[in-house]
Amino acid sequence: MKYALIGCGRIAVNHIKAALNNELNIVAVCDILPEKMESLLAKYDLQNDKSITRYADYKEMIEAEKPELVSIATESGIHAGIALYCINNKINVIIEKPMAMSMEDADKIIEAAKANNIKVSACHQNRFNVAIQELRKAVETGRFGKLSHGSIHVRWNRDHGYYDQASWRGTWAQDGGALMNQCIHGIDLLRWMMGDEIEEVYGATRQQFHNYLETEDVGMAVVKFKNGAIGTIEGTTNVYPKNLEETLYVFGENGTVKIGGTSTNNIDVWDFADETADDLKKKDLKEATSNVYGNGHTSLFADVIDAIEKDRQPYVDAVAGRNALEVVLSIYKSQKEGKPVKLPLRNFASIDMKGEF
Repeated sequence: MKYALIGCGRIAVNHIKAALNNELNIVAVCDILPEKMESLLAKYDLQNDKSITRYADYKEMIEAEKPELVSIATESGIHAGIALYCINNKINVIIEKPMAMSMEDADKIIEAAKANNIKVSACHQNRFNVAIQELRKAVETGRFGKLSHGSIHVRWNRDHGYYDQASWRGTWAQDGGALMNQCIHGIDLLRWMMGDEIEEVYGATRQQFHNYLETEDVGMAVVKFKNGAIGTIEGTTNVYPKNLEETLYVFGENGTVKIGGTSTNNIDVWDFADETADDLKKKDLKEATSNVYGNGHTSLFADVIDAIEKDRQPYVDAVAGRNALEVVLSIYKSQKEGKPVKLPLRNFASIDMKGEF
């Protein structure tokens, strides 16, 4: 399967690694900075591979190469525009999170994918973590009984050096803040585990220490789910001196699970009323990861390839990407208006927060 990558920045290493692990035919990479492409390819000893063409213009690349699958790993603000161009040219896409920066663009992506019968996957790769998959099975088989509440805590550090890597970081137009960039994976997991359907979100955000940015560096929210459960969200880049944890809790009448580690990759607590011998093996499950992004990109790519070949929806589809975005934008809107926000959310974008701090 012919594959191309658009955007060769920080997260692109995981995309190339996943493409190689899945034996995709990498035909091209694209970035406006040639040195980014060379640096990325050199990491995998591909810098001299004549079969991989370099492009500065993704439209030119798509016209010339006609790949079957493209992944988009550019700055967040241009994800939607590139995705829509690919979809309308009948190319399947994997879109790094956030899928878009506005509800309008997210809905356009879903509609275009349906109209063109194209597979779109939002890159929420942590859904494939071993610990998360075990939790999901427990939720789907009803082992928790009635859900009481759940929470996600993303307690990370991002310093001045991180934001200096690219001028688009921490801007409302191209990035969003801690919730949109760093915490959206955890927000996706919380919504997915707690029943997906949300009534209302009440949030507050602040810019405490990163006054050189436009955006928030801490956000908190309470989420009311339609099934009666409550969720809480805490996301920040203010943890001194380094990343502390990404922790997901789910509490039900018959079970308690805590998924911890730096990127929801370990089982810290696994207690169920109907405990089995298999449960005992899960109590200390730890999945080693080489970086904070975890191992899920390879599994996500494998699933998308299979979805294309079998003409089915990907495991993490465009609707999943929209749902995670909707929670973040609802928190932003709640901060802006100082009151709870009812879902579904329509016509709100990160750019609507301009001037908030």
